[in-house]
Amino acid sequence: MMSVFVPEVERRRASGATLRLVFASGEALAPTTARALRRAVKGVELHNLYGPTEAAVDVTYHAVTDEDSDVMPIGAPVWNTAVYVLDSRLNPTPVGVAGELYLAGTQLARGYVSRPDLTADRFVAHPFATNGQRLYRTGDVVRWNRDGELEYVGRSDFQVKLRGLRIELGEIESALLAQRSISQAVVVVRNDQLVGYVVPSGASVETGAVLGALRSRLAEYMVPSTLIVLEEFPLGASGKLDRKALPDPAFEVTEYREPTNDIERTVAEVFAQVLGVERVGLDDDFFELGGNSLIATQLVSRLGVAMDTRIAVRELFDTSTVADLAARLGTLVATGSRPPLVPQQRPQHIPLSLAQQRMWFLNKFDVESAANNIPIAVRLSGLLDRRAMQIAVADVVARQESLRTVFPETDGTAH
Repeated sequence: MMSVFVPEVERRRASGATLRLVFASGEALAPTTARALRRAVKGVELHNLYGPTEAAVDVTYHAVTDEDSDVMPIGAPVWNTAVYVLDSRLNPTPVGVAGELYLAGTQLARGYVSRPDLTADRFVAHPFATNGQRLYRTGDVVRWNRDGELEYVGRSDFQVKLRGLRIELGEIESALLAQRSISQAVVVVRNDQLVGYVVPSGASVETGAVLGALRSRLAEYMVPSTLIVLEEFPLGASGKLDRKALPDPAFEVTEYREPTNDIERTVAEVFAQVLGVERVGLDDDFFELGGNSLIATQLVSRLGVAMDTRIAVRELFDTSTVADLAARLGTLVATGSRPPLVPQQRPQHIPLSLAQQRMWFLNKFDVESAANNIPIAVRLSGLLDRRAMQIAVADVVARQESLRTVFPETDGTAH
């Protein structure tokens, strides 16, 4: 509503002289939107409020200032309310470290009507109280800043796992909102690719420059494969963002230029194999096609085998198009790849690995040290068949050679 209100004020050249206080709640407040309001309505006091329905109405507040240029805090707790930022083991997180937000206080709800299952999941025992109080798990990921206020990161249920890597979509959205040209941003996963949707704060958004800024701030696997610029976001009946109504992206490669030699053709074919793309041309970029640092290791490994050479992952980051990478590899072809792993003759005395040498040395240095002992307690219920358990443990030891390995010595040398 604020992003709609501000352009209207500017269009009508209305100063909004009677408007003194503005409270933003219900959605994350973008710094660009807050800046636009304070610029359009001189002297207005803007407060960013936060609070879920289970602790209605608001539980934290922050008075917006000129310093809120990159990150918009949701603030400190209101009177009679306590907030906790806890990790997965319900331990408080230090300043700057993200954790889940838990709430306590007078205005906390008692639970959900006729939903004991949902109540038990969200209203949990207070780990720091002795009088039976409970905390509410908000599902929101936040962190403390050095001013003692909370910064909103995103939703814990918006955490995704993409190509084996866990990604906080809210963290990417925060990085997008830090760009002055963007007033609203949302990131989703579509077709196994990260897609960013943005609404410009001004006339336009230079997507290339924005993606470049994200690469300097985020890990490569967190940078969206594409950015889609919309005039406005689709909203549901409640007036909030309708993620399902966001348009599907069209992942397109650049204008196709056919590889001209064997090295270029090999690079293009391996690009297509690891990225699942039907056709790859000379000017196609590995990362723009959806590649990331995890897939990069697969790519250089396959290229190394195909070209009988050793290729560092750094080569791909420096030259990520087919043409550039093929030119770089032209001097490396047939220089020798890593020796293949093949069965060897087992010697009578197997030498210790570096880790085994360390264990042997520490044991010799202090025979009473428990440095390599890991105590584990297992709680069992019911009657225990001790013989069955002994046989099971013995079976595991028989199958796993490392569990029955010892380090005898021959002439002072362990093996």
